[in-house]
Amino acid sequence: MATSPNTTTQYTSGQFVESSGAILFNLSRGQSKTVCLIHYHAKDEWLLAKGRRNCGESRQEAALREVREETGYKAHLYPVKMYSRAPPSDEQGHMPDVPRLYPDMTEPFMLTMRQLGKDGVNDIKIIWWFIAALDDGVVPGSGGSAEEQFTPEFFPLKEALEKLSFQNDRDVLQKAISLVQS
Repeated sequence: MATSPNTTTQYTSGQFVESSGAILFNLSRGQSKTVCLIHYHAKDEWLLAKGRRNCGESRQEAALREVREETGYKAHLYPVKMYSRAPPSDEQGHMPDVPRLYPDMTEPFMLTMRQLGKDGVNDIKIIWWFIAALDDGVVPGSGGSAEEQFTPEFFPLKEALEKLSFQNDRDVLQKAISLVQS
């Protein structure tokens, strides 16, 4: 029996949790771009909206649901021009596994893999990141009801990068900003 030449780690369904998140932008015309962060009161942390995907729910649905639950705002996935190794939807025959630039993508733009293991346990959290924008007619500051442990707030892009509590979140936000501005 041959062994794969590629480094491989496998997890059973009891060892991983899949999450989805979205960077929520306000891209209203005539306004400067802003981004929504959530303040987590219990730990006094500024975070990006994300959470666990429910059984039977798509990654995209989970990202938008988590944004709605944690910020109170209705949003949609925002298409951006980005690279992906995935073949196009109309793939004709074999295509090399190389990055291709696609217009109007609403696929995940980043993936975070976070080790959860303690005391020799090898569990992992997988976070799929999407870009979202406020739905038409939704105004920052008029959000519905966010989960009570969070307070959502929109910030100018540079200020949001400085406000986030964790460098990993800053890296995710920086990539999202570069895609929205390109």
